Amino acid sequence: MTALRMPHPLRDHPEAARTVRDAFWVLALGFIAAYAFFVALGAFSPGDVIGLSIAAAILVGLWLLRAWSQAHHHDEHRDPRLAHARERRGF
Repeated sequence: MTALRMPHPLRDHPEAARTVRDAFWVLALGFIAAYAFFVALGAFSPGDVIGLSIAAAILVGLWLLRAWSQAHHHDEHRDPRLAHARERRGF
């Protein structure tokens, strides 16, 4: 009996995966901004909505981890020709 081979949904569609990932971060940052806005406005206390406070803290932590990861892996995506041209000009 042979196995049914299905295409991998993320590997075979990298643009779709990137779009979904970017949409998640846009929504996450929107949630964090709205939460911070309403807390600063005094609409609610972070202790009154402990579930939202925990969710906001987790999203902030994930976003900081993502930012740190992208900062350290940024060199992998650079075009070596651009770095060479910059070094040649003395920048």
